[in-house]
Amino acid sequence: MSSTEVDAFLAALPKDKRETLERLRKTLKAAVPEAEETITYGIPGFKYQGRPFVSYRASKDHCSFFVMSNITLKSFKDELKGYDTDTGTIRFPVRGTLPAGLVKKLVKARMAETDAAIVKKGKKK
Repeated sequence: MSSTEVDAFLAALPKDKRETLERLRKTLKAAVPEAEETITYGIPGFKYQGRPFVSYRASKDHCSFFVMSNITLKSFKDELKGYDTDTGTIRFPVRGTLPAGLVKKLVKARMAETDAAIVKKGKKK
């Protein structure tokens, strides 16, 4: 998948959802420029070190940011108070956003977790 396919995916969304997810996407790209954009199971996201890393989507009544890790999510529980969280997922209002600083911290934590898992398995790229 390419960023062109993600562009097309986002373009098909209603304006409010598209704008919210485009802000999140921009923050993610800035935080991990080496990550590869992808669409997996119909959801846009990023791969890091060849592994699914984070993703995002819009639902009827909210947007979601998937950090794909309960470990990372739990380590930021104080900063995530006020957000609906569950199993590696953060939900936020369609016309809202997650603070860029928080997203960057979550992404850096996921990178560290991914790197550690790869090193542990002896498969660092």
